[in-house]
Amino acid sequence: MYFLTAGESHGPQLTGIIEGLPAGLKLDIDQINQALANRQGGYGRGNRQKIEHDQVRVVGGLRHGITLGSPLALTIQNRDHSHWSNIMDPVSPETPTNTLRRVDRPRPGHADLVGGMKYRHTDLRNVLERSSARETAMRVALGNVCKQLLNQLDIKLVGYVQQIGKISGARELPTAVAQINSQITQNDLRILDADQVPAIHKLIDDTKRAGNTLGGIIRVVAENVPAGLGSYSSWNTKLDAKLAAAVVGVNAMKGVEIGDGFNAAENFGSEVMDPIIWDKETGWSRLSNHLGGFEGGMTNGMPLIIQAAMKPIPTLYKALQSVNLKTREIQKANVERSDTTAIVPASIVIESVIAIELAKAITDTFESSSLSRLQEELTVYRQELKEY
Repeated sequence: MYFLTAGESHGPQLTGIIEGLPAGLKLDIDQINQALANRQGGYGRGNRQKIEHDQVRVVGGLRHGITLGSPLALTIQNRDHSHWSNIMDPVSPETPTNTLRRVDRPRPGHADLVGGMKYRHTDLRNVLERSSARETAMRVALGNVCKQLLNQLDIKLVGYVQQIGKISGARELPTAVAQINSQITQNDLRILDADQVPAIHKLIDDTKRAGNTLGGIIRVVAENVPAGLGSYSSWNTKLDAKLAAAVVGVNAMKGVEIGDGFNAAENFGSEVMDPIIWDKETGWSRLSNHLGGFEGGMTNGMPLIIQAAMKPIPTLYKALQSVNLKTREIQKANVERSDTTAIVPASIVIESVIAIELAKAITDTFESSSLSRLQEELTVYRQELKEY
């Protein structure tokens, strides 16, 4: 399975194609649109979310609501394009009027300057339009498709906010997906500890008034993932490595932890390794889960625990120093419309890219032309693991 996205932030639409889905999967379009709505929500978002009301349109690979096994093609209209149609016209030549929104003062922390250098763009809008996090809307749509596939295989996952700035949003870290969902949907920060909501709201408000931005930590939990996905045989077959790459491939992500992550470096081996147990009814398991469901690059049957560190958004309304590309004069960086923090929608995005990677691992491991055949194979495999 693989996917591809296309489209610019203020272009006509986002386009996504995913190849390798099994035939026979009944897709709930409302679920995809709800995921897109969740991505647009959360405290600390900017004004663009008042313009966009993302809705997915399926243009290939689906008939009567059922996947055909051929590539699934999705589009999401950019409603804000109506205000940018001249500037972002795909075919008309440059004129003085359609280059008014040039970007020639690169923003620190963005792709602007390095992208311009690499591709020889003199208008850095050519860089920021694609490097914008707007593209993640399509990854959320594709990720929800994969999440629906995983649900049909009894695999559940959820992403939520563990920390914003220096404030933790969780006293305890449960691994039951249903329990996590029941708590994080009760507030607009997707945090577990509702008592922390007022303090975090105040932090975001104060940060906005200061013209600054915030990052945080995201946690994803996946349960009932069968042991043996991934491989120890080669570095590029390790599933935890693929998940780490997918996470860092999301805008503003600067770190990934599996299980105890960096904290494991401070402890003794006896405190980090997970003792093995066996039960006649349930089969193989572990007494703890410090390793986050992975051993040797493979899932071990325990819940997967992945954490992502998100840097503060680099677009600052009190702009930092930059240099004008044309004049070489020191000037303030360009300012584009942005959020104070995007940690809440980012938790949806990280959940989505992990869903995609897990679906890829499943469909790469088992014969998956048909959903029913995939379900049959996975059922037999789970029983084999239990009896090993």
